[in-house]
Amino acid sequence: MKARIMKAFLEEIHEKSMKFTMDDLAKRLGISKRTLYEHFSSKTEILDAIIDSTLLEFDEKTAIIVNDPQLSLIEKIKGAITVIPKYNDFYSWTILEQMKKSYPDQWKRVHDAINEWDALRELIEQGIRDGEIADQNVALLMKLIIDASNSTMDRKFFYENSITVSEALDSIVDILLFGFIKKNNG
Repeated sequence: MKARIMKAFLEEIHEKSMKFTMDDLAKRLGISKRTLYEHFSSKTEILDAIIDSTLLEFDEKTAIIVNDPQLSLIEKIKGAITVIPKYNDFYSWTILEQMKKSYPDQWKRVHDAINEWDALRELIEQGIRDGEIADQNVALLMKLIIDASNSTMDRKFFYENSITVSEALDSIVDILLFGFIKKNNG
């Protein structure tokens, strides 16, 4: 039931922004408010559950990639950048701006998480030490990667151009890692 409630919560956000009520949520689910409150005491608690779920899933998927001995370092870097959690559609600039105003503590958790990728930083530092990656300023590389990856939260752009988040991330990673100029043009 909790997963159903979280899914309905996201649907309400997409339709009404963060301004919906627990009544609205109960109606969407076809349950009483009492039943809803048996599972979650507030909208904030549901929001925390969604954030916890996505951040945990992101960390778990990243750890699987980083610890996979079958993957090369470059494959691990690419995989770490392209991890997409289940509730990915929740993370858009519009929703994050609403969250910043109405739920600043939750916004801070999300903001910090989408701007600090320790596992990726470690892979890049390893790549530089091992000579697989050019010796660059790691902080700058991280900023470029994070900013480019976070650009996928501009849902309108990707919708208008018929690009999925997964396709966008794959292209972003290929451009960042391998450039966009053909090898024989130079």
